[in-house]
Amino acid sequence: MKILLVDDDTSLLRLMTIRLEQSGHEVLATNHPVQALQHIQQGYFDVVLSDLRMPEIDGLRLFERIRETKANLPVIIMTANGTIKNAIEATQKGVLGFIEKPINHEELTQLLNKISHNLHPYQSWSEHIVTRNMTMLALLEKAHRIAQKDVSVLITGASGTGKEVLAKAIHEASPRSQEKFIAINCGAIPENLLESELFGHTKGAFTGAVNASRGLFLEADKGTLFLDEIGDMPHTLQVKLLRALQEQKIKPVGAQNTIDIDVRVLSATHRNLEIEMQSGQFREDLYYRLNVVNLHLPPLKDRAEDIPLLARELLRKSVLKHNVDISSFADDAMELLVTHTWQGNVRQLVNTIEQCVALCDTKVIPKQLVEQSLRQVDKTWPTLSEAKDAFEFSYLKKLLHMTDGNVTRAANLAGRNRSDMHKLLKKHELDAADFRQVIPLHDQAKVLGS
Repeated sequence: MKILLVDDDTSLLRLMTIRLEQSGHEVLATNHPVQALQHIQQGYFDVVLSDLRMPEIDGLRLFERIRETKANLPVIIMTANGTIKNAIEATQKGVLGFIEKPINHEELTQLLNKISHNLHPYQSWSEHIVTRNMTMLALLEKAHRIAQKDVSVLITGASGTGKEVLAKAIHEASPRSQEKFIAINCGAIPENLLESELFGHTKGAFTGAVNASRGLFLEADKGTLFLDEIGDMPHTLQVKLLRALQEQKIKPVGAQNTIDIDVRVLSATHRNLEIEMQSGQFREDLYYRLNVVNLHLPPLKDRAEDIPLLARELLRKSVLKHNVDISSFADDAMELLVTHTWQGNVRQLVNTIEQCVALCDTKVIPKQLVEQSLRQVDKTWPTLSEAKDAFEFSYLKKLLHMTDGNVTRAANLAGRNRSDMHKLLKKHELDAADFRQVIPLHDQAKVLGS
């Protein structure tokens, strides 16, 4: 937990800070309540631990000031002059804890654990999501609420923001948590195989189908199916997916009869599906079927306060994985991590930490090694979806150059119809007119006279 500790006794502040940090908490201590209020406005805290008797502003008045702007921030009051009257007054006003000095550290630990559990009921189901960012915390609270309801959820956000991690957390918080969580990347499987992968097939349904296959919908029956990169799903399959979601039935490739299913579908995409709908690339009816609730993951650059937490947790895991003796990042190395522009989001941070651990031969990771790792990771391969988009964009540009911006000729060369070609050009914001060669008037006369 991140604790704001407020007491005008500086010696007690030092002692409590040491004890709380030894228990694994992150502590910011101040001996002035006005400064405490400034800290609360500027940062995030899980709990405030405040003395009752202080000059200018006492603990109860500080609590009232906190509640004006941070109504949900828990406050524990401590006092050497504790009375039953103080305790009753504090708890009636909404203070979550009241503890007497000298502080019994075991009692305080129990109180903090209790508050932590009440604060973050999602900790067990979302243990792999490390955050203290207010947007992320609000997102997790929303995710926890909708996890209890059997509705479809569309998770959006840039590549590398952790969409599958959030989907798995929702599954863990749902009544289906004891059943399977099955994930598939719709952009990573060829169109001719994706239908069979999802809905299954009968023996002999097509060349190579030497055995029957249940398909992922049946594998995930009673559980959760996560459709990653749903925006890459071929248009023909979108119709069949919509029917399966509406009827809760599937029809394996080659089968005559349908099969009942009971599956919760979560989906994700880095694409803007509203633009995809306008261009005809994504079905509107399927979009609204999948997007009953939308959860949008912010990019890592908007979660700068999370980077130290993430870096330390990733370092801890990597150190255990590789069994090496590395304890921390140097201060300037951590500063570099916090100020870096993370184009690849959390995935890029994971790769950077892994590289640092692999190359480090000291107990503390220095700034120079972080710089080197960032240069290396920035050169890594893109995701399959990113690579496909980049290839498609490059291919279309070359095609338009070859055909002087003639869409009909470009469509013929690509083996697509003219309507599909216009949709692709709109998707990549390409204007065929930009590729048409302008012939000067005197050259046009030569051409006409020839």
